[in-house]
Amino acid sequence: MSTRIPALGGQARPENLAVLLREAFVALNDLVLTRLAQRGHEQVRPAHAAVFQYLDDTGTTVSLLAERAQMTKQAMAELVQHLETHGYVTRVPDPADRRAKLVLPTDRGHDVIAVAQGYAPDIEHRIAGALGDERVAALRADLATIRRLAAEAG
Repeated sequence: MSTRIPALGGQARPENLAVLLREAFVALNDLVLTRLAQRGHEQVRPAHAAVFQYLDDTGTTVSLLAERAQMTKQAMAELVQHLETHGYVTRVPDPADRRAKLVLPTDRGHDVIAVAQGYAPDIEHRIAGALGDERVAALRADLATIRRLAAEAG
């Protein structure tokens, strides 16, 4: 369990399914961030996944990134600004709307995406080694079902 989980009334909070799913994500994301830091991308933080995960190859507005990541435009703009300052993304005028700007990955940003995507099979292989191929297939199916159920409940 992560050391980031706060106590509630002096006791550890109950591990409900949502917390366990998030903590599994955080643990896997930490592996990727460690790999990125080893490759010279120490400026990339966990929150920046919200930019890279939802960024289209042809560029994406901050508004659309925020919508996809389910966060405020202001928060997304701060993430994008940090990445732009460190050379991971650039903003260019949107040819379809002169008032808007598109966020595009730079070569450095493409490297972050490539490192993360290149590491994913290794992580999945490690998980399959621990759980077995059948359980990983069942886990994928179960996660898809959870996603569908949550969408239907909303």
